[in-house]
Amino acid sequence: MPDTVSRRSALRLLGGATAVALAATTGSPAAARAAGTTATGPAGSARTAGPVASARVEGLLARLTLDEKISLLHGAADPERLGQAGYVPGVKRLGIPPLRLADGPAGVRVARHATALPAPVLLAAAFDPALARRYGRVVGREGRALGQDVLLSPMVNLIRTPYAGRNFETFGEDPLLAADLVAAQIEGVQGEGLVATVKHFAVNNQEKDRETVDVRVGERTLHETELRAFEAAVDAGCGAVMGAYNKVNGTYACENRALLTDVLRDRWGFTGWVMSDWRATHSTAASLAAGLDMEMPDDRHFGAALRTAVRDGGVPEAHVDRSVRRVLTVLDRFGLLDADAPPRPGRDPAAGAAVAREVAEAGATLLRNEGGALPLTGAAARSIAMVGPTGSVPFVSGGGSAHVVPDRADSPLAAIRARAGRGARVTYALGEDLYGKALPHGALTPGLDAEGQAVAPGETWAYDGTLTAGEDDEWTFVVHCSGARPKVLLGDVELFPRAPGLTEYFAGGLVSAAPDGLAVRRRSLRLTAGTHRLRITAKGGKEGQTFRLRHITGATRAADVAGAVRAARAAHSVVLFAYEDATEGQDRTTLALPGNQERLIEAVTAANPRTTVVLNTSSATAMPWLERTAAVLQMYYPGQEGAAATAAVLFGDRDPGGRLTQTFPVDDDRHPVAGDPLRYPGVSGVQEYTEGVHVGHRWYDARDVAPLFPFGHGLSYTSFAYEDLRARRRGDGLEVSFTVRNTGRRDGIEVAQVYVGPSPDLRLDQAVRVLGGYRRLALRAGERRRVAVRVDARTLSSWDAERHGWVLGTGRRTVWAGASSRDLRLDADVVV
Repeated sequence: MPDTVSRRSALRLLGGATAVALAATTGSPAAARAAGTTATGPAGSARTAGPVASARVEGLLARLTLDEKISLLHGAADPERLGQAGYVPGVKRLGIPPLRLADGPAGVRVARHATALPAPVLLAAAFDPALARRYGRVVGREGRALGQDVLLSPMVNLIRTPYAGRNFETFGEDPLLAADLVAAQIEGVQGEGLVATVKHFAVNNQEKDRETVDVRVGERTLHETELRAFEAAVDAGCGAVMGAYNKVNGTYACENRALLTDVLRDRWGFTGWVMSDWRATHSTAASLAAGLDMEMPDDRHFGAALRTAVRDGGVPEAHVDRSVRRVLTVLDRFGLLDADAPPRPGRDPAAGAAVAREVAEAGATLLRNEGGALPLTGAAARSIAMVGPTGSVPFVSGGGSAHVVPDRADSPLAAIRARAGRGARVTYALGEDLYGKALPHGALTPGLDAEGQAVAPGETWAYDGTLTAGEDDEWTFVVHCSGARPKVLLGDVELFPRAPGLTEYFAGGLVSAAPDGLAVRRRSLRLTAGTHRLRITAKGGKEGQTFRLRHITGATRAADVAGAVRAARAAHSVVLFAYEDATEGQDRTTLALPGNQERLIEAVTAANPRTTVVLNTSSATAMPWLERTAAVLQMYYPGQEGAAATAAVLFGDRDPGGRLTQTFPVDDDRHPVAGDPLRYPGVSGVQEYTEGVHVGHRWYDARDVAPLFPFGHGLSYTSFAYEDLRARRRGDGLEVSFTVRNTGRRDGIEVAQVYVGPSPDLRLDQAVRVLGGYRRLALRAGERRRVAVRVDARTLSSWDAERHGWVLGTGRRTVWAGASSRDLRLDADVVV
């Protein structure tokens, strides 16, 4: 790992003068803060830390009225309507600028085009902090260029359950890897002058009941798992922290003093401001006293209610001043209070696209490759059948706040045809219908053109008739619409009711929008042969309404699969694209691929065993069809350059350099939260993290459960050998060295991983092994390289809940080196 990572980790464990001296060498915002120095460099690098900044902030604070102070502590409507998530108006008379806050896990989410980067889970698969830093720089520059001041990202909540709807937005299941990547990304974002907001503090590990669930989690579990990446973000100098929706040990996260003050401020020394997640504030006095500084996106608790509380004596004005001071200090640090504030740069779409493609290629993870099925060469590259709906439609990103409007995006079909060249035959079959087919002619009485109804602004349109089903079958009704979707009743069943809460607001990145941009909703039910009453009511609203009603049946599904089978039989090789469309606001309900895709894969692989499945999925996926495939390539949500990156990997222009940052379980019954509703999703509003420190791959090792694919797994187009492991003490940590040799005929990428066993001297429940470090290597055919990986003292330590601190795990400990958490090639013992 880079030296900056090891220095940062050492800084967390050291105190006093030693920490200050070490911090001064890192050049990070956290370093300058710890050393009490003034750093120079781009905005966001502590450029005005120290007494000068304090004097300016205190001077402004003294001149602000109470109403002006309060206006800086809550969101408001943006008069310019740039389409970002939040807005704080500022105080013009004192030169305090407004703040615009944009979502940004995978690019800047505003009402304009931006670089749509690969999902963070794909970035993480590269195991490359330097790449994460470059990813952050793209987002940082674009945020500033698009008129934004604060980025509501990165997200570092660990993947605890494979069902969580936002798993694609975060970095994986391992605390060390998440800590390294978030620190690097924040340095990149803030190096461009955009304030980064690490989220969601803390244990917001699921979408189901996220606004109300009470997470019961022990102090040790918190510090050894979820909190490690948040602490790294603070050490990297993040300007803001976002509080989570959920409760933590009985108290809402946004009014949880143990988190917001005891840990974040007193233990870690955070000096930025804490904002709530959107509508996650539940009180006025309690939240402010606990350490919440800003309510978003409005003023329900921190507006008139706060003003009244101060004037009535219920809230000391000093609490308001404290929060305002934190906000102003960050603005001052980033130069936003200067009369000559840093100018906004122009966008650089070409540079953003180049990084987007590099990340997609670097994180591409080859899970299976039998008989050298990939890369596609020779006859395999000249005769290809492409199958699957996401083969012809660009699948750029997930849904919800992570969705970005891309500058451009090609389909994999176009990219593969371009790469294969004119001499190749590349055919395409749909295989799985996402958007439905026109209703059969004569099915509606009276007749209706359901393919394109337009309702004028302010008008109401209605239909009352019957639909005739020719035979008993399962029907999926699909509505495409602009504006408020129409009310459709089949008999007494409303097909597309509006769902409560955020499930309605957030939509997926692909399945919930038609190619022409109309919103899409579906409803499946069993119909008996005969007539059924159908009533439709559509309102034009202010801008009018357009809608169409379509259908999918068992018969149409069978026809689509049959078409894919014919295409597969006629080609030498098959590339089948499978999808799963995740979004903020709802969790998955199963690890299986949605819709008819499992049947499609089984039928196509039976017709042609030379089938590669490309997965555009958010998280772990069950694969009962795995043994029938020739290869499986995990591309997650690959961003706007994902099609070109996928083609480059399939044809061998790039080695698949990604490795899994989450364990893939075999099925729904064998993973850390399976079979225990108290662990997930919770019982009567309470959830317990009874797995303790055994998160992710640690749970599989502790329970001796075989995964489908282990943490760290990923194949190359070449092979590697590990030799000569040595481990020695280095300060409070270890230096682990070994040789990696490319034993194949191709250049390739390996991610060498080091794991460390438990300490015999600690009477604590410890993991069988933890990730100690890693190194991403590009090796030429036949090349060998000596690798040194630093295992820091934090990784060798455990949290002692009785002492409320870290304890170094001494004694004889085993060290392993290998290609995944289950592919451990070398081992040695070392005394700590």
